[in-house]
Amino acid sequence: MRSLFQTRLVNGTNGDPALYVDFQFRRRALLFDLGDIMNLAPRHVLRVTDIFVSHAHMDHFIGFDRVLRLMLGRARRLRLYGPPGFLDRVAHRVLGYTWNLVENYAVELSIEAAELHADGRVEWAAFRSRDRFARTEMDAVPAPGGVLLDEEDFRVRAVQLDHSIPCLGFALEEKVHLNVWKSRLDELGLPTGPWLSELKRLARQHAPDDTPMTIAWSDHGGKHSRVHPLGTLRRAILREVPGQTIAYVVDVAFHERNRQAIIRLAHGADLLYVEAPFLNEASQRAAATAHLTTGQAGRLAREAAVKRVVPFHFSPRHAGAEDRLEAQVQEAFAASPG
Repeated sequence: MRSLFQTRLVNGTNGDPALYVDFQFRRRALLFDLGDIMNLAPRHVLRVTDIFVSHAHMDHFIGFDRVLRLMLGRARRLRLYGPPGFLDRVAHRVLGYTWNLVENYAVELSIEAAELHADGRVEWAAFRSRDRFARTEMDAVPAPGGVLLDEEDFRVRAVQLDHSIPCLGFALEEKVHLNVWKSRLDELGLPTGPWLSELKRLARQHAPDDTPMTIAWSDHGGKHSRVHPLGTLRRAILREVPGQTIAYVVDVAFHERNRQAIIRLAHGADLLYVEAPFLNEASQRAAATAHLTTGQAGRLAREAAVKRVVPFHFSPRHAGAEDRLEAQVQEAFAASPG
């Protein structure tokens, strides 16, 4: 199954946390955490529409300035999500600059920021270039199940965790995945092309079966066009399978409340990105700094029954021991319960 999402750690396993999620066949991307993103090309940064920040420690949020600088002067709407207190952090960052000339830009950059509270309430504020990024309060909304973003084909859920401060973990969930049977296309004499995206969109919306679908294409024989009912095409060439889930957990203490919350968040995920800063033998340091050891990270992945675990956010004190860090996580992940 080809996933809707393509993921990569911007700075690998050792650098600042930043998980870039690119959408197949779209000029769109998401970011989970916003550490140093100088490794991201400007064109990739400009694809980002939504950024999910676990907490505002410097190594998770210092990339905000680069995003702001690249998007300024462009007609963009950027959404940011974080834990309690996040709106103040965003306000401090944007108001740290002088904006007396910002009205010279012909188009508006709009930043909307949200903070998720433990009671499921989400507070919003807007920061718009036309207002010199002054903070404008928006209506608070509930977030049942911790859902921060809910779109036609995916959602993002969050849960509040403990890192001696509130810290968010996230799950990116594709609602349903629609595979195209290429052999069926060939049997019907139909080409691939942008029309397949429209077909999937209508199928997800449960549009009526008699909705006409116009398929147009060109080849060496000239221009062609056919019209088929949506229901015929849906049954003939689409196969519905469960979508992919990607979980992201970083900077958390290992205790029972966090453990239960992480297991619920990541349960059955196809991919779990989880911090593993410290080797097992550095467990005292991990506990003192409210981080995980490699064994704890692997155990959480195993108990959440994820399909694959990707450890990252390795501590600089273990530089050169990346293979050991990875091996300890995978050993705990594969271990039998008990």
